[in-house]
Amino acid sequence: MTALTRWCLRRRIVVIVLWLAAFAGAAAAAGAAGSAYSDRYEVPGTESGQAGALLAKAFPDQAGGGDTIVWHTASGTVRAGAVQKDLQQTLDKIARLPGVASVQSPYGPQGAGQISQDGHTAYAELSFDAPADGAEDLDKAQVQRVVDTAKAAEGNGLQVELGGAGIAVTESSGTHLAEAIGLAAAGVVLFLAFGSLAATLLPLVTAVVSVGTASAGIALLGHAMTVADFAPMLGMLVGLGVGIDYALFIVTRHRRGLKSGLTVREAAERAVSVSGRAVVFAGATVCIALLGMFVLRLGFLNGVALAASLTVVLTVAASITLLPALLGVIGERALSRRERRRLAADGPLPEPPAGFAARWSGFVERHPKLLGAAAAALMLLLALPTLSLHLGTSDQGNNPATSTTRQAYDLLAKGFGPGSNGPLSLVGDLDGAKDRLAFDRLPAELRGTPGVAQVQGPEFDGSGSTGVITVVPDGSPQSRQTSDLVERLRDEVLPKAAEGTGMKVHVGGVTASYDDFAAVIVGKLPLFVGTVIGLGCVLLLLAFRSIGIPLKAAAMNVAAVASSFGIVVAIFQWGWGSEPLGLGSAGPIEPFLPVIMVSVLFGLSMDYQVFLVSRMYEEWRRTGDNCRAVRVGLAETGRVINSAAVIMIAVFAAFVLSGDRIVAMFGIGLAAAVALDAFVLRTLLVPALMHLLGGANWWLPGWLERRLPRISIEPPEAEAEGGPEHGTAPDPGADGAGVPVAVPLAVPGARRGDGKLVRR
Repeated sequence: MTALTRWCLRRRIVVIVLWLAAFAGAAAAAGAAGSAYSDRYEVPGTESGQAGALLAKAFPDQAGGGDTIVWHTASGTVRAGAVQKDLQQTLDKIARLPGVASVQSPYGPQGAGQISQDGHTAYAELSFDAPADGAEDLDKAQVQRVVDTAKAAEGNGLQVELGGAGIAVTESSGTHLAEAIGLAAAGVVLFLAFGSLAATLLPLVTAVVSVGTASAGIALLGHAMTVADFAPMLGMLVGLGVGIDYALFIVTRHRRGLKSGLTVREAAERAVSVSGRAVVFAGATVCIALLGMFVLRLGFLNGVALAASLTVVLTVAASITLLPALLGVIGERALSRRERRRLAADGPLPEPPAGFAARWSGFVERHPKLLGAAAAALMLLLALPTLSLHLGTSDQGNNPATSTTRQAYDLLAKGFGPGSNGPLSLVGDLDGAKDRLAFDRLPAELRGTPGVAQVQGPEFDGSGSTGVITVVPDGSPQSRQTSDLVERLRDEVLPKAAEGTGMKVHVGGVTASYDDFAAVIVGKLPLFVGTVIGLGCVLLLLAFRSIGIPLKAAAMNVAAVASSFGIVVAIFQWGWGSEPLGLGSAGPIEPFLPVIMVSVLFGLSMDYQVFLVSRMYEEWRRTGDNCRAVRVGLAETGRVINSAAVIMIAVFAAFVLSGDRIVAMFGIGLAAAVALDAFVLRTLLVPALMHLLGGANWWLPGWLERRLPRISIEPPEAEAEGGPEHGTAPDPGADGAGVPVAVPLAVPGARRGDGKLVRR
């Protein structure tokens, strides 16, 4: 690491040019290739997946969801002469617009079913030139022209709204606004922490360059494998957070070196060789947690895992190469003017832990039981909503109430029933006349099934080997009532109808697909979580050579995940504040959200564990005193961890403004997890537990000690950096005053815990 840092400092212009060239080249390549993301999250082999495959083969026109133009009259009917004339002219105009493939009017010979029974609501089916599952390929300007043309027909008691995946393109996205706000908030925190504009810009520049390069790489990755459409946003979310934080830790150590009298080169070398190692280790834990998604064997999640991991790898690489080069460029301007004047006038002065961090460290040491119990109770309380977690469909009915897609959804639900927004497709695989006859009789049986509002069909393909029946449920696509209907059809109605025949009928549709997806996720979640926790524990075991540290880390990670999910459930599923925040109405949680959030949260939780415990471990190895190790570690890392947490919270929370419900779930979940992890777990519960456990924190069986390979987060030459020479080190003390005291150096071959020497 030291050799790499020296090379980057000597060739700093070359390093900066190489990074900028990589950024520009990747961006140019991604721009030329275009995007190829997928918004299809089916699981191969499920019943809904089989239904979709049969439907796509036999009825390609029905395989994808289209868009709709909905209009409603408060008085009179949509069949009134003036209304019909105006709307038909509007539909004809839309049909001639560029990018529009077809418009099916309710006023045509086959459009009777597109007018509600009360005559107040009607809809037209709209198809764009782009495929139904390729909304990202649509020209936003062309879609906006369709919306403007349709909305121009409003007036005189007539309401016109539009819905569908294509129309939703016009309602995204506050992505760039979210990025700008997150970066601005991070810049404010960094400036308050450093007091130097040059030092403030370094983490921001490093994160922007690395994340920008990664975003372009993710776009190219989408051409080689299936990558979900939310992967770029997730990568940016994670990359900006960890990228700024990793740079913050290194710049903080560099500034400390400058204040102690080191040259710019020496301070940068020491900062990267010490904090850089922790950054690499922390980044590795994030990647391991993300790549744990491969255990699930779901194609689009593999793409998400690789996309997010690529972002983390590039942020780590930029932190240990680009950042040292930039440190060499700005020189002593990493310190504020006041700090430079003080250094020139008084020379290097020791900086013992002081202030609130030191006082808090001493307070936790004096009251570990009380504070530990309070922290555990708070985490348990916040985790309680997780018990009611409902995985299911999130659709345009959850959009903000002012959006045209949400209003179109509500008009269809009011005029045609809530199930009209997500009908079920019963696709029959038929072999012979007997199967076709049984399938032909099926609609009569379905009409008497509880939960069924309407049945359309059957319709057969040209060969008669495949048939489809459309079932409109009583409930909305995301309701438990519709999920119960799917189970009833699969377990009772369809098996009974197929008795004595070879007919196979598969239930498909939005609700069936999400229910199948959720079932697969829930079934594999224990293996996934176990794998992620196990690999993380192994890494911590190798790094800190202790049984207790990895076990506590696993427990803390589970607590952070559960509590953050409780907040997500309360806001998005229970609807506590979702509408005022512009996040739409209450609804179920996306089935893939637990997997992705568990991966990201476990990785991010490990970051703070590594930075906090590595300093404690350094002090423990130097003195053998557990109380001192915990007190000094918390006092010296508390401020930087809190600053890093505030930055991450600001970046993550800003993505609530993206306008995307899924991304908002990620943003709120990650922001909540980081806040709880930094301000409750790492600065309260973890040190309280470590004080209570004493020397047992660092216990490792001798036979295991001899067999474990050694991984060093802190290089040997840095172990004495925690205090002055001649065996003295700054100690915040029990009263938090930060008075340096002399302590015996560690005795080779022995450790001292709780004031007693013990043989290893």
